[in-house]
Amino acid sequence: MYAGLQELGVANGEDLKETLTNCTEPLKAIEQFQTENGVLLPSLQSALPFLDLHGTPRLEFHQSVFDELREKLLERVSAIALEGKVEERYKKLEDLLEKSFSLVKMPSIQPVVMCVMKHLPKVPEKKLKLVMADKDLYKACAVEVKRQIWQDNQALFGDEVSPLLKQYILEKENILFSNDISVLHNFFSPSPKTRRQGEVVQKLTQMIGKNVKLYDMVLQFLRTLFLRTRNVHYCTLRAELLMSLHDLEISEICNVDPCHKFTWCLDACIREKFVDNKRARELQGFLDGVKKGQEQVLGDLSMILCDPFAINTLALSTIRHLQDLIAQDTLPRESPDLLLLLRMLSLGQGAWDMIDSQVFKEPKMEAELITKFLPMLMSFVVDDHTFNVDQKLPSEEKGPIPYPSTIPEAFTKFLQENRIACEIGLYYILHITKQRNKNTFLRLLPALVETFSDLAFSDIFLHLLTGNLTLLGDEFALEEFCTSLFDGFFLTACSRKENVHRHVLRLLLHLHHKVAPAKLESLQKALEPTKQSGEAVKELYNQLTEKLELRKPSPAEVTETPSMELPLPTVPTPASR
Repeated sequence: MYAGLQELGVANGEDLKETLTNCTEPLKAIEQFQTENGVLLPSLQSALPFLDLHGTPRLEFHQSVFDELREKLLERVSAIALEGKVEERYKKLEDLLEKSFSLVKMPSIQPVVMCVMKHLPKVPEKKLKLVMADKDLYKACAVEVKRQIWQDNQALFGDEVSPLLKQYILEKENILFSNDISVLHNFFSPSPKTRRQGEVVQKLTQMIGKNVKLYDMVLQFLRTLFLRTRNVHYCTLRAELLMSLHDLEISEICNVDPCHKFTWCLDACIREKFVDNKRARELQGFLDGVKKGQEQVLGDLSMILCDPFAINTLALSTIRHLQDLIAQDTLPRESPDLLLLLRMLSLGQGAWDMIDSQVFKEPKMEAELITKFLPMLMSFVVDDHTFNVDQKLPSEEKGPIPYPSTIPEAFTKFLQENRIACEIGLYYILHITKQRNKNTFLRLLPALVETFSDLAFSDIFLHLLTGNLTLLGDEFALEEFCTSLFDGFFLTACSRKENVHRHVLRLLLHLHHKVAPAKLESLQKALEPTKQSGEAVKELYNQLTEKLELRKPSPAEVTETPSMELPLPTVPTPASR
Protein backbone atom coordinates (compact mmCIF):
# COMPACT_ATOMS: atom_id res chain seq x y z
CA MET A 1 0.00 0.00 0.00
CA TYR A 2 1.09 3.58 -0.68
CA ALA A 3 1.78 5.45 2.56
CA GLY A 4 1.67 8.74 0.67
CA LEU A 5 -2.14 8.60 0.49
CA GLN A 6 -2.44 8.88 4.28
CA GLU A 7 -0.12 11.92 4.27
CA LEU A 8 -2.58 13.60 1.91
CA GLY A 9 -5.58 12.60 4.03
CA VAL A 10 -6.83 10.07 1.49
CA ALA A 11 -8.03 6.71 2.84
CA ASN A 12 -6.33 3.60 1.53
CA GLY A 13 -6.67 -0.16 1.81
CA GLU A 14 -5.29 -0.23 5.33
CA ASP A 15 -8.00 2.18 6.48
CA LEU A 16 -10.71 -0.01 4.92
CA LYS A 17 -9.22 -3.11 6.58
CA GLU A 18 -9.24 -1.38 9.97
CA THR A 19 -12.84 -0.17 9.48
CA LEU A 20 -14.08 -3.66 8.59
CA THR A 21 -12.18 -5.21 11.51
CA ASN A 22 -13.73 -2.92 14.10
CA CYS A 23 -17.30 -2.55 12.73
CA THR A 24 -20.41 -4.52 13.70
CA GLU A 25 -22.25 -4.01 10.41
CA PRO A 26 -19.81 -4.54 7.47
CA LEU A 27 -22.27 -3.60 4.70
CA LYS A 28 -23.07 -0.22 6.28
CA ALA A 29 -19.34 0.35 6.90
CA ILE A 30 -18.55 -0.32 3.21
CA GLU A 31 -21.34 1.98 2.06
CA GLN A 32 -20.08 4.76 4.34
CA PHE A 33 -16.47 4.26 3.08
CA GLN A 34 -17.73 4.53 -0.53
CA THR A 35 -19.67 7.73 0.25
CA GLU A 36 -16.71 9.36 2.00
CA ASN A 37 -14.10 8.42 -0.60
CA GLY A 38 -16.08 8.37 -3.84
CA VAL A 39 -16.52 11.18 -6.37
CA LEU A 40 -18.29 13.89 -4.38
CA LEU A 41 -20.85 15.01 -6.94
CA PRO A 42 -24.54 15.06 -5.81
CA SER A 43 -25.75 14.46 -9.36
CA LEU A 44 -23.61 11.35 -9.60
CA GLN A 45 -25.32 9.51 -6.76
CA SER A 46 -28.47 8.91 -8.83
CA ALA A 47 -26.43 7.92 -11.92
CA LEU A 48 -24.35 5.18 -10.26
CA PRO A 49 -27.30 2.76 -9.77
CA PHE A 50 -28.11 3.28 -13.47
CA LEU A 51 -24.56 2.05 -14.33
CA ASP A 52 -25.10 -0.90 -11.98
CA LEU A 53 -28.18 -1.91 -14.00
CA HIS A 54 -25.97 -1.99 -17.14
CA GLY A 55 -23.48 -4.27 -15.42
CA THR A 56 -20.70 -1.66 -15.39
CA PRO A 57 -18.40 -2.36 -12.41
CA ARG A 58 -17.78 0.58 -10.09
CA LEU A 59 -14.02 -0.01 -10.50
CA GLU A 60 -14.28 0.46 -14.27
CA PHE A 61 -16.24 3.69 -13.81
CA HIS A 62 -13.87 5.13 -11.22
CA GLN A 63 -10.84 4.11 -13.29
CA SER A 64 -12.17 5.91 -16.38
CA VAL A 65 -12.90 9.04 -14.31
CA PHE A 66 -9.43 8.82 -12.76
CA ASP A 67 -7.72 8.47 -16.19
CA GLU A 68 -9.65 11.44 -17.55
CA LEU A 69 -8.78 13.62 -14.54
CA ARG A 70 -5.12 12.62 -14.79
CA GLU A 71 -4.98 13.68 -18.44
CA LYS A 72 -6.60 17.03 -17.56
CA LEU A 73 -4.10 17.49 -14.72
CA LEU A 74 -1.14 16.73 -17.01
CA GLU A 75 -2.42 19.30 -19.51
CA ARG A 76 -2.86 21.84 -16.70
CA VAL A 77 0.68 21.26 -15.39
CA SER A 78 2.09 21.85 -18.89
CA ALA A 79 -0.02 25.02 -19.17
CA ILE A 80 1.14 26.35 -15.77
CA ALA A 81 4.76 25.93 -16.94
CA LEU A 82 4.11 28.44 -19.75
CA GLU A 83 1.79 31.05 -18.23
CA GLY A 84 2.32 34.03 -15.93
CA LYS A 85 5.55 35.37 -14.46
CA VAL A 86 8.50 33.00 -14.20
CA GLU A 87 8.69 33.14 -10.37
CA GLU A 88 4.95 32.57 -9.98
CA ARG A 89 4.70 29.63 -12.36
CA TYR A 90 7.65 27.83 -10.79
CA LYS A 91 6.29 28.51 -7.28
CA LYS A 92 3.01 26.80 -8.26
CA LEU A 93 4.90 23.81 -9.68
CA GLU A 94 7.12 23.55 -6.60
CA ASP A 95 4.05 23.56 -4.33
CA LEU A 96 2.39 20.92 -6.47
CA LEU A 97 5.54 18.78 -6.38
CA GLU A 98 5.73 19.10 -2.59
CA LYS A 99 2.15 17.84 -2.25
CA SER A 100 2.37 15.05 -4.83
CA PHE A 101 5.92 13.71 -4.42
CA SER A 102 4.91 11.30 -1.65
CA LEU A 103 2.87 9.43 -4.32
CA VAL A 104 5.73 9.20 -6.86
CA LYS A 105 5.94 5.41 -6.52
CA MET A 106 2.21 4.98 -7.15
CA PRO A 107 2.02 3.93 -10.86
CA SER A 108 -1.25 5.76 -11.56
CA ILE A 109 -0.04 9.07 -10.06
CA GLN A 110 3.62 8.82 -11.08
CA PRO A 111 3.17 10.42 -14.56
CA VAL A 112 1.82 13.60 -12.91
CA VAL A 113 4.72 13.86 -10.45
CA MET A 114 7.22 13.25 -13.28
CA CYS A 115 5.52 15.88 -15.43
CA VAL A 116 5.81 18.46 -12.63
CA MET A 117 9.53 17.69 -12.20
CA LYS A 118 10.07 17.83 -15.96
CA HIS A 119 8.85 21.44 -16.08
CA LEU A 120 10.90 22.62 -13.13
CA PRO A 121 14.28 24.10 -14.18
CA LYS A 122 15.64 23.23 -10.73
CA VAL A 123 14.15 20.28 -8.86
CA PRO A 124 14.96 20.38 -5.12
CA GLU A 125 18.19 18.44 -4.53
CA LYS A 126 16.63 16.22 -1.85
CA LYS A 127 14.06 14.94 -4.33
CA LEU A 128 16.69 14.43 -7.06
CA LYS A 129 18.67 12.26 -4.65
CA LEU A 130 15.58 10.16 -3.87
CA VAL A 131 14.94 9.67 -7.61
CA MET A 132 18.60 8.80 -8.26
CA ALA A 133 18.62 6.24 -5.43
CA ASP A 134 15.64 4.34 -6.86
CA LYS A 135 16.37 2.57 -10.18
CA ASP A 136 12.72 2.43 -11.24
CA LEU A 137 12.13 6.13 -10.52
CA TYR A 138 15.36 7.09 -12.28
CA LYS A 139 14.34 5.09 -15.34
CA ALA A 140 10.85 6.64 -15.37
CA CYS A 141 11.88 10.30 -15.07
CA ALA A 142 12.14 12.59 -18.10
CA VAL A 143 15.48 13.47 -19.69
CA GLU A 144 15.03 17.05 -18.42
CA VAL A 145 15.17 15.71 -14.84
CA LYS A 146 18.02 13.33 -15.63
CA ARG A 147 20.09 16.26 -16.92
CA GLN A 148 19.84 17.86 -13.48
CA ILE A 149 21.02 14.58 -11.91
CA TRP A 150 23.81 14.02 -14.44
CA GLN A 151 25.38 17.47 -14.20
CA ASP A 152 26.50 16.70 -10.64
CA ASN A 153 27.17 13.00 -11.20
CA GLN A 154 29.76 12.55 -13.93
CA ALA A 155 30.16 8.81 -13.27
CA LEU A 156 26.41 8.18 -13.70
CA PHE A 157 26.37 10.28 -16.88
CA GLY A 158 29.40 8.35 -18.13
CA ASP A 159 27.52 5.07 -17.60
CA GLU A 160 24.67 6.41 -19.75
CA VAL A 161 26.92 7.75 -22.51
CA SER A 162 29.42 4.87 -22.70
CA PRO A 163 27.13 2.34 -24.51
CA LEU A 164 26.25 5.02 -27.09
CA LEU A 165 29.93 5.75 -27.81
CA LYS A 166 30.65 2.02 -28.23
CA GLN A 167 27.66 1.73 -30.57
CA TYR A 168 28.93 4.70 -32.62
CA ILE A 169 32.41 3.18 -33.10
CA LEU A 170 30.90 -0.19 -34.01
CA GLU A 171 28.65 1.45 -36.63
CA LYS A 172 31.66 3.18 -38.24
CA GLU A 173 33.66 -0.07 -38.32
CA ASN A 174 30.72 -1.96 -39.82
CA ILE A 175 30.61 0.53 -42.70
CA LEU A 176 34.38 0.18 -43.30
CA PHE A 177 34.14 -3.62 -43.36
CA SER A 178 30.89 -3.81 -45.30
CA ASN A 179 30.73 -6.53 -47.96
CA ASP A 180 29.16 -4.04 -50.35
CA ILE A 181 32.22 -2.73 -52.19
CA SER A 182 31.52 0.22 -54.45
CA VAL A 183 33.40 3.22 -55.76
CA LEU A 184 30.18 5.26 -55.73
CA HIS A 185 28.92 4.44 -52.23
CA ASN A 186 31.73 4.35 -49.70
CA PHE A 187 32.47 5.47 -46.14
CA PHE A 188 32.59 9.15 -47.17
CA SER A 189 29.43 9.16 -49.32
CA PRO A 190 26.80 10.31 -46.76
CA SER A 191 26.50 14.08 -46.39
CA PRO A 192 27.32 15.66 -42.99
CA LYS A 193 23.64 16.45 -42.37
CA THR A 194 22.65 12.83 -43.10
CA ARG A 195 25.31 11.51 -40.72
CA ARG A 196 24.06 13.81 -37.96
CA GLN A 197 20.63 12.15 -38.12
CA GLY A 198 22.20 8.93 -36.82
CA GLU A 199 20.74 7.39 -33.67
CA VAL A 200 23.78 8.00 -31.43
CA VAL A 201 24.25 11.66 -32.36
CA GLN A 202 20.54 12.35 -31.92
CA LYS A 203 20.42 10.62 -28.52
CA LEU A 204 23.49 12.50 -27.26
CA THR A 205 22.04 15.78 -28.53
CA GLN A 206 18.82 15.11 -26.61
CA MET A 207 20.71 14.09 -23.46
CA ILE A 208 22.75 17.31 -23.52
CA GLY A 209 19.88 19.66 -24.36
CA LYS A 210 21.07 23.20 -23.58
CA ASN A 211 23.26 22.11 -20.69
CA VAL A 212 26.81 23.41 -21.21
CA LYS A 213 28.14 21.33 -18.33
CA LEU A 214 26.92 18.07 -19.90
CA TYR A 215 28.30 19.12 -23.30
CA ASP A 216 31.72 19.72 -21.72
CA MET A 217 31.52 16.31 -20.04
CA VAL A 218 30.84 14.56 -23.38
CA LEU A 219 33.78 16.42 -24.98
CA GLN A 220 35.99 15.30 -22.11
CA PHE A 221 34.86 11.69 -22.59
CA LEU A 222 35.68 11.95 -26.31
CA ARG A 223 39.15 13.44 -25.66
CA THR A 224 39.93 10.75 -23.08
CA LEU A 225 38.82 7.92 -25.36
CA PHE A 226 40.69 9.41 -28.32
CA LEU A 227 43.86 9.53 -26.22
CA ARG A 228 43.33 6.00 -24.91
CA THR A 229 42.51 4.35 -28.25
CA ARG A 230 43.81 6.72 -30.98
CA ASN A 231 40.49 5.99 -32.71
CA VAL A 232 39.79 8.95 -35.03
CA HIS A 233 36.04 8.24 -35.13
CA TYR A 234 35.78 10.01 -31.76
CA CYS A 235 36.97 13.15 -33.59
CA THR A 236 34.13 12.71 -36.08
CA LEU A 237 31.61 12.46 -33.26
CA ARG A 238 33.02 15.62 -31.64
CA ALA A 239 32.32 17.59 -34.86
CA GLU A 240 28.95 15.91 -35.56
CA LEU A 241 27.69 16.63 -32.05
CA LEU A 242 28.55 20.33 -32.28
CA MET A 243 26.89 20.64 -35.71
CA SER A 244 23.81 18.74 -34.49
CA LEU A 245 23.41 21.36 -31.73
CA HIS A 246 24.02 24.03 -34.40
CA ASP A 247 21.16 22.59 -36.51
CA LEU A 248 18.84 22.95 -33.49
CA GLU A 249 20.11 26.50 -32.90
CA ILE A 250 21.20 25.74 -29.33
CA SER A 251 22.93 29.10 -28.91
CA GLU A 252 23.62 28.45 -25.20
CA ILE A 253 26.26 25.91 -26.31
CA CYS A 254 27.25 27.07 -29.81
CA ASN A 255 28.09 30.57 -28.56
CA VAL A 256 30.48 29.28 -25.90
CA ASP A 257 32.27 26.64 -28.00
CA PRO A 258 35.23 28.47 -29.58
CA CYS A 259 35.32 25.89 -32.39
CA HIS A 260 31.75 26.54 -33.54
CA LYS A 261 32.32 28.89 -36.49
CA PHE A 262 35.43 27.01 -37.66
CA THR A 263 33.52 23.69 -37.55
CA TRP A 264 30.55 25.27 -39.34
CA CYS A 265 32.78 26.50 -42.18
CA LEU A 266 34.66 23.19 -42.40
CA ASP A 267 31.34 21.32 -42.44
CA ALA A 268 30.37 23.24 -45.60
CA CYS A 269 33.70 22.21 -47.19
CA ILE A 270 33.13 18.54 -46.23
CA ARG A 271 29.66 18.73 -47.83
CA GLU A 272 31.27 19.91 -51.11
CA LYS A 273 34.35 17.62 -50.65
CA PHE A 274 36.48 20.65 -51.55
CA VAL A 275 37.94 23.72 -49.83
CA ASP A 276 37.34 26.69 -52.14
CA ASN A 277 39.28 29.98 -51.97
CA LYS A 278 36.62 31.87 -50.03
CA ARG A 279 36.25 29.24 -47.31
CA ALA A 280 40.03 28.75 -47.22
CA ARG A 281 40.39 32.41 -46.25
CA GLU A 282 37.69 32.04 -43.56
CA LEU A 283 39.39 28.98 -42.08
CA GLN A 284 42.75 30.73 -42.12
CA GLY A 285 41.19 33.70 -40.32
CA PHE A 286 40.01 31.40 -37.51
CA LEU A 287 43.45 29.78 -37.16
CA ASP A 288 45.26 33.12 -37.23
CA GLY A 289 42.75 34.54 -34.75
CA VAL A 290 43.79 32.25 -31.89
CA LYS A 291 44.99 34.77 -29.31
CA LYS A 292 47.86 34.47 -26.89
CA GLY A 293 46.70 32.79 -23.72
CA GLN A 294 43.92 30.94 -25.61
CA GLU A 295 46.18 28.42 -27.34
CA GLN A 296 44.28 25.55 -25.68
CA VAL A 297 41.58 25.96 -28.34
CA LEU A 298 44.13 24.53 -30.82
CA GLY A 299 43.63 21.17 -29.09
CA ASP A 300 39.93 21.19 -29.96
CA LEU A 301 40.55 22.58 -33.47
CA SER A 302 43.11 19.83 -34.12
CA MET A 303 40.56 17.23 -33.02
CA ILE A 304 37.97 18.72 -35.41
CA LEU A 305 40.59 18.56 -38.22
CA CYS A 306 41.53 14.98 -37.28
CA ASP A 307 38.01 13.84 -38.21
CA PRO A 308 38.51 11.42 -41.18
CA PHE A 309 35.86 13.36 -43.14
CA ALA A 310 37.91 16.56 -42.70
CA ILE A 311 41.18 14.77 -43.62
CA ASN A 312 39.48 13.30 -46.70
CA THR A 313 38.28 16.76 -47.82
CA LEU A 314 41.68 18.40 -47.21
CA ALA A 315 43.59 15.60 -48.98
CA LEU A 316 41.25 15.59 -52.02
CA SER A 317 41.57 19.39 -52.23
CA THR A 318 45.38 19.09 -52.06
CA ILE A 319 45.47 16.63 -55.00
CA ARG A 320 43.19 18.93 -56.99
CA HIS A 321 45.38 21.97 -56.22
CA LEU A 322 48.50 20.08 -57.35
CA GLN A 323 46.86 19.32 -60.69
CA ASP A 324 45.95 22.99 -61.09
CA LEU A 325 49.55 24.00 -60.30
CA ILE A 326 50.86 21.67 -63.02
CA ALA A 327 48.52 23.29 -65.54
CA GLN A 328 49.70 26.74 -64.41
CA ASP A 329 53.42 25.84 -64.30
CA THR A 330 53.50 26.95 -60.67
CA LEU A 331 55.51 25.48 -57.79
CA PRO A 332 53.75 24.35 -54.58
CA ARG A 333 55.54 26.93 -52.42
CA GLU A 334 53.96 29.70 -54.51
CA SER A 335 50.38 28.68 -53.68
CA PRO A 336 48.98 30.16 -50.40
CA ASP A 337 45.84 28.00 -50.66
CA LEU A 338 47.90 24.82 -50.90
CA LEU A 339 50.06 25.89 -47.95
CA LEU A 340 46.90 26.45 -45.89
CA LEU A 341 45.63 22.96 -46.75
CA LEU A 342 48.95 21.50 -45.62
CA ARG A 343 48.79 23.58 -42.43
CA MET A 344 45.33 22.18 -41.58
CA LEU A 345 46.37 18.63 -42.50
CA SER A 346 49.37 18.99 -40.22
CA LEU A 347 47.23 20.33 -37.37
CA GLY A 348 44.73 17.49 -37.78
CA GLN A 349 47.34 14.75 -37.99
CA GLY A 350 49.08 16.17 -34.91
CA ALA A 351 45.90 16.14 -32.78
CA TRP A 352 46.80 13.11 -30.66
CA ASP A 353 50.31 14.36 -29.87
CA MET A 354 49.02 17.84 -29.00
CA ILE A 355 46.28 16.63 -26.64
CA ASP A 356 48.60 14.03 -25.10
CA SER A 357 51.48 16.44 -24.46
CA GLN A 358 49.18 19.39 -23.59
CA VAL A 359 51.57 21.58 -25.62
CA PHE A 360 49.13 23.66 -27.66
CA LYS A 361 51.28 24.81 -30.53
CA GLU A 362 50.86 24.30 -34.27
CA PRO A 363 53.22 21.60 -35.62
CA LYS A 364 56.12 22.98 -37.62
CA MET A 365 55.85 22.28 -41.35
CA GLU A 366 58.87 20.56 -42.86
CA ALA A 367 60.23 22.61 -45.75
CA GLU A 368 61.15 19.47 -47.74
CA LEU A 369 57.50 18.45 -47.87
CA ILE A 370 56.82 21.55 -49.98
CA THR A 371 60.14 21.88 -51.83
CA LYS A 372 60.84 18.20 -52.61
CA PHE A 373 57.95 15.80 -51.98
CA LEU A 374 55.11 17.70 -53.69
CA PRO A 375 57.21 18.56 -56.80
CA MET A 376 58.13 14.84 -56.95
CA LEU A 377 54.43 13.94 -56.88
CA MET A 378 53.80 16.47 -59.64
CA SER A 379 56.59 14.88 -61.69
CA PHE A 380 54.70 11.54 -61.55
CA VAL A 381 51.67 13.27 -63.09
CA VAL A 382 53.91 14.74 -65.81
CA ASP A 383 55.55 11.32 -66.47
CA ASP A 384 52.13 9.78 -66.89
CA HIS A 385 50.87 12.55 -69.15
CA THR A 386 54.02 12.40 -71.32
CA PHE A 387 53.68 8.63 -71.73
CA ASN A 388 49.99 8.88 -72.65
CA VAL A 389 50.68 11.58 -75.26
CA ASP A 390 53.57 9.50 -76.67
CA GLN A 391 51.28 6.47 -77.04
CA LYS A 392 48.85 8.51 -79.13
CA LEU A 393 51.52 9.62 -81.62
CA PRO A 394 51.93 7.86 -84.99
CA SER A 395 54.38 4.94 -84.72
CA GLU A 396 57.15 6.78 -86.63
CA GLU A 397 56.99 9.71 -84.18
CA LYS A 398 56.88 7.62 -80.99
CA GLY A 399 59.79 7.95 -78.58
CA PRO A 400 61.72 4.84 -77.50
CA ILE A 401 61.09 5.57 -73.78
CA PRO A 402 58.96 2.93 -71.99
CA TYR A 403 56.71 3.77 -69.04
CA PRO A 404 58.92 4.40 -65.96
CA SER A 405 58.68 1.40 -63.63
CA THR A 406 60.88 2.58 -60.77
CA ILE A 407 60.22 5.22 -58.12
CA PRO A 408 62.74 7.56 -56.52
CA GLU A 409 64.09 6.29 -53.22
CA ALA A 410 63.24 9.70 -51.71
CA PHE A 411 59.52 9.10 -52.39
CA THR A 412 59.54 5.84 -50.41
CA LYS A 413 61.49 7.55 -47.61
CA PHE A 414 58.96 10.40 -47.42
CA LEU A 415 56.08 7.89 -47.13
CA GLN A 416 57.92 6.15 -44.31
CA GLU A 417 59.02 9.18 -42.30
CA ASN A 418 56.61 12.06 -42.95
CA ARG A 419 52.97 11.67 -41.93
CA ILE A 420 51.59 14.47 -44.14
CA ALA A 421 53.59 13.24 -47.15
CA CYS A 422 52.28 9.73 -46.50
CA GLU A 423 48.66 10.92 -46.30
CA ILE A 424 48.94 12.93 -49.54
CA GLY A 425 50.81 10.07 -51.25
CA LEU A 426 48.07 7.59 -50.33
CA TYR A 427 45.36 9.91 -51.61
CA TYR A 428 47.28 10.34 -54.86
CA ILE A 429 47.34 6.53 -55.24
CA LEU A 430 43.58 6.45 -54.61
CA HIS A 431 43.21 9.19 -57.23
CA ILE A 432 45.12 7.32 -59.96
CA THR A 433 43.31 4.05 -59.11
CA LYS A 434 39.98 5.80 -59.54
CA GLN A 435 41.22 6.98 -62.96
CA ARG A 436 41.91 3.31 -63.88
CA ASN A 437 45.60 4.21 -64.27
CA LYS A 438 47.15 0.75 -63.93
CA ASN A 439 50.68 1.80 -64.93
CA THR A 440 51.11 4.45 -62.22
CA PHE A 441 49.37 2.25 -59.68
CA LEU A 442 51.78 -0.65 -60.22
CA ARG A 443 54.71 1.76 -60.25
CA LEU A 444 53.86 3.28 -56.84
CA LEU A 445 52.45 0.16 -55.14
CA PRO A 446 55.80 -1.14 -53.76
CA ALA A 447 56.18 2.11 -51.78
CA LEU A 448 53.07 1.19 -49.74
CA VAL A 449 54.54 -1.88 -48.07
CA GLU A 450 56.25 0.24 -45.43
CA THR A 451 54.61 3.58 -44.59
CA PHE A 452 54.37 5.99 -41.65
CA SER A 453 52.52 4.19 -38.79
CA ASP A 454 51.38 1.59 -41.37
CA LEU A 455 48.89 4.11 -42.78
CA ALA A 456 48.65 2.11 -46.02
CA PHE A 457 47.15 -0.74 -43.97
CA SER A 458 44.64 1.45 -42.13
CA ASP A 459 40.96 0.55 -42.48
CA ILE A 460 39.94 3.82 -44.12
CA PHE A 461 42.61 3.62 -46.85
CA LEU A 462 41.98 -0.08 -47.55
CA HIS A 463 38.22 0.53 -47.63
CA LEU A 464 38.68 3.23 -50.29
CA LEU A 465 41.36 1.28 -52.19
CA THR A 466 39.26 -1.90 -52.45
CA GLY A 467 36.35 0.20 -53.74
CA ASN A 468 38.52 1.90 -56.38
CA LEU A 469 40.10 -1.42 -57.42
CA THR A 470 36.69 -2.59 -58.67
CA LEU A 471 37.26 -0.18 -61.58
CA LEU A 472 40.34 -2.23 -62.54
CA GLY A 473 38.37 -5.49 -62.39
CA ASP A 474 39.56 -6.79 -65.79
CA GLU A 475 43.21 -6.47 -64.72
CA PHE A 476 42.70 -9.18 -62.07
CA ALA A 477 42.85 -11.78 -64.85
CA LEU A 478 46.54 -10.89 -65.38
CA GLU A 479 49.18 -12.77 -63.38
CA GLU A 480 51.52 -9.75 -63.18
CA PHE A 481 48.82 -7.46 -61.73
CA CYS A 482 47.64 -9.99 -59.13
CA THR A 483 51.19 -10.85 -58.06
CA SER A 484 52.04 -7.17 -57.56
CA LEU A 485 48.80 -6.43 -55.69
CA PHE A 486 48.40 -9.53 -53.55
CA ASP A 487 51.89 -11.00 -53.10
CA GLY A 488 53.69 -7.66 -53.27
CA PHE A 489 51.30 -5.68 -51.04
CA PHE A 490 48.34 -7.29 -49.28
CA LEU A 491 49.91 -10.60 -48.24
CA THR A 492 52.94 -8.85 -46.73
CA ALA A 493 50.70 -7.73 -43.85
CA CYS A 494 47.90 -10.31 -43.70
CA SER A 495 49.58 -12.52 -41.10
CA ARG A 496 50.29 -9.64 -38.68
CA LYS A 497 47.24 -7.44 -39.32
CA GLU A 498 43.83 -9.06 -39.17
CA ASN A 499 42.10 -6.00 -40.64
CA VAL A 500 44.17 -6.41 -43.85
CA HIS A 501 43.13 -10.08 -43.99
CA ARG A 502 39.48 -8.99 -43.78
CA HIS A 503 39.82 -6.35 -46.51
CA VAL A 504 41.51 -8.82 -48.92
CA LEU A 505 38.71 -11.33 -48.37
CA ARG A 506 36.13 -8.56 -48.95
CA LEU A 507 37.84 -7.71 -52.25
CA LEU A 508 37.97 -11.35 -53.40
CA LEU A 509 34.33 -11.92 -52.46
CA HIS A 510 33.54 -9.13 -54.91
CA LEU A 511 36.05 -9.90 -57.69
CA HIS A 512 36.86 -13.62 -57.38
CA HIS A 513 35.22 -14.35 -60.75
CA LYS A 514 37.75 -12.02 -62.44
CA VAL A 515 40.87 -13.72 -60.99
CA ALA A 516 42.65 -16.48 -62.94
CA PRO A 517 41.76 -19.93 -61.45
CA ALA A 518 45.37 -20.89 -60.65
CA LYS A 519 45.99 -17.58 -58.86
CA LEU A 520 42.68 -17.82 -57.04
CA GLU A 521 43.60 -21.28 -55.75
CA SER A 522 46.95 -20.08 -54.39
CA LEU A 523 45.27 -17.03 -52.78
CA GLN A 524 42.67 -19.27 -51.17
CA LYS A 525 45.47 -21.28 -49.53
CA ALA A 526 47.40 -18.17 -48.48
CA LEU A 527 44.31 -16.58 -46.91
CA GLU A 528 43.17 -19.65 -44.95
CA PRO A 529 42.47 -18.51 -41.34
CA THR A 530 44.70 -19.71 -38.52
CA LYS A 531 43.59 -20.76 -35.03
CA GLN A 532 44.30 -17.20 -33.85
CA SER A 533 42.11 -15.61 -36.54
CA GLY A 534 38.98 -13.81 -35.37
CA GLU A 535 35.41 -14.84 -36.15
CA ALA A 536 35.02 -12.08 -38.77
CA VAL A 537 37.95 -13.48 -40.83
CA LYS A 538 36.64 -17.05 -40.55
CA GLU A 539 33.15 -15.98 -41.60
CA LEU A 540 34.46 -14.09 -44.66
CA TYR A 541 36.71 -17.00 -45.64
CA ASN A 542 33.77 -19.44 -45.40
CA GLN A 543 31.67 -17.13 -47.59
CA LEU A 544 34.48 -17.03 -50.17
CA THR A 545 34.90 -20.82 -50.08
CA GLU A 546 31.16 -21.30 -50.62
CA LYS A 547 31.20 -18.95 -53.62
CA LEU A 548 34.19 -20.74 -55.14
CA GLU A 549 32.54 -24.14 -54.64
CA LEU A 550 29.48 -22.91 -56.54
CA ARG A 551 31.71 -21.84 -59.45
CA LYS A 552 33.39 -25.24 -59.78
CA PRO A 553 32.09 -27.26 -62.73
CA SER A 554 30.02 -30.32 -61.83
CA PRO A 555 31.60 -33.81 -62.31
CA ALA A 556 29.31 -34.40 -65.29
CA GLU A 557 30.77 -31.33 -67.04
CA VAL A 558 34.33 -32.35 -66.23
CA THR A 559 34.00 -35.87 -67.73
CA GLU A 560 35.14 -35.71 -71.33
CA THR A 561 32.56 -36.54 -73.99
CA PRO A 562 33.62 -39.66 -75.89
CA SER A 563 34.89 -38.91 -79.38
CA MET A 564 32.45 -39.69 -82.17
CA GLU A 565 35.20 -39.98 -84.78
CA LEU A 566 36.17 -43.50 -86.01
CA PRO A 567 39.87 -44.30 -86.14
CA LEU A 568 41.36 -44.43 -89.60
CA PRO A 569 42.63 -47.90 -90.65
CA THR A 570 46.40 -48.16 -90.88
CA VAL A 571 47.62 -48.46 -94.45
CA PRO A 572 50.98 -50.23 -94.94
CA THR A 573 53.61 -48.20 -96.69
CA PRO A 574 54.28 -49.59 -100.15
CA ALA A 575 57.71 -51.21 -100.41
CA SER A 576 60.15 -49.30 -102.44
CA ARG A 577 61.24 -51.01 -105.59
